[in-house]
Amino acid sequence: MHSLRINADRLWASLMEMARIGATPKGGVRRLTLTDEDRQARDLFARWAREAGCSIEVDAIGNIFARRAGTDPAAAPVAMGSHLDSQPSGGKFDGAYGVMAGLEVVRTLDDAGLRTRAPLEVVSWTNEEGSRFTPVMMGSGVFAGVFALEHARAQKDVEGRSAGEALDAIGYAGQARPHRLAAYLEAHIEQGPVLENERCTIGVVQGALGQRWYDVAVTGQDAHAGPTPMALRQDALLGASRLVQEVNRIAREFPDEARGTVGFMQVKPNSRNVIPGEVRTTVDFRNAKAATLDAMCAALADAARRIESECRVRIELREATCFKPCEFDAGMVAAVRRSASALGFRHRDIVSGAGHDAVYVARVAPTAMIFVPCEGGISHNETESATAADLAAGCNVLLQAALEKAGVAGEARAAA
Repeated sequence: MHSLRINADRLWASLMEMARIGATPKGGVRRLTLTDEDRQARDLFARWAREAGCSIEVDAIGNIFARRAGTDPAAAPVAMGSHLDSQPSGGKFDGAYGVMAGLEVVRTLDDAGLRTRAPLEVVSWTNEEGSRFTPVMMGSGVFAGVFALEHARAQKDVEGRSAGEALDAIGYAGQARPHRLAAYLEAHIEQGPVLENERCTIGVVQGALGQRWYDVAVTGQDAHAGPTPMALRQDALLGASRLVQEVNRIAREFPDEARGTVGFMQVKPNSRNVIPGEVRTTVDFRNAKAATLDAMCAALADAARRIESECRVRIELREATCFKPCEFDAGMVAAVRRSASALGFRHRDIVSGAGHDAVYVARVAPTAMIFVPCEGGISHNETESATAADLAAGCNVLLQAALEKAGVAGEARAAA
């Protein structure tokens, strides 16, 4: 089946039409999970999947499964997918590419009149980004049994609305039960600069860095900026600022691809002439080795205790997300590598620095990922960009790997 190719123009057109939902002035998207924009994106995907002959099921956390029947009704499906939600100022390819690539595989097989032995499923997972509700990768986490459904539904956004309430409001709290997958493949832009810098078209993803996220509350005492002497202040923002410095120090000093980020902060009362009494912030630690990641977190706790004493504040660290470094299935990784080689694409092995739904799905099914370059390695940004040729290449690798795993049940006509 190596002669079969996807329709690159159709894939690009689908991505551009999806990007109109929640479009931003700079060319990105704002499609926060479980908002009306998310609902519109889900509706569009479901409509397209039905038009391609797929049946649709939605589970209790809102994951959408679009199934193309195989010739063996007893076979577990080979799934492809990603997510449709975005960061507050996200790009048009992060997540959406994986869903649209899976849909394009189905459309290509329809065009070719080709049946697979095992069913194929295109999955859109709920709340991968974690920007509105934590934990991150919520939908795939519930599917894989990492989180209880009740726990996920109870999580609240900054306005106090629960994920369950928001899910019910958009009409995507379904009834489908978790089911077995024969395999899972996820196509994604790299979100880093390695492939572009090395002029590689395909990244054969070996696994992903482990992550530990914290929600942090720094509590001091808000007071008047004029009458309160410096030595007597309990400045929560000063404490938070020092914690930011410690996060960066730890990430620079530890080995094994260490990463440390503070990306969110709320200051109260947030007034020009009032000493801040409370700061809410976050910490994102990542590492390729579980033991080193744990050591980074221990160093953060030690730093927090020192800052409490020095700044006369209280620091609460509450872990919001924790998953160990992930190693993808060797057979699935090999299938991606074979597909890239057979199609003549330059490729290299790579490790993902970002979390993806594949990390949790890998706990319940053989899993692999396919990376394609993105311009400048920029992602989670409205200027995120990828070429139509690279996106098509990744989708063609996805097609061949999915066919290898699902099995071909008939001869293909020449693709339209």
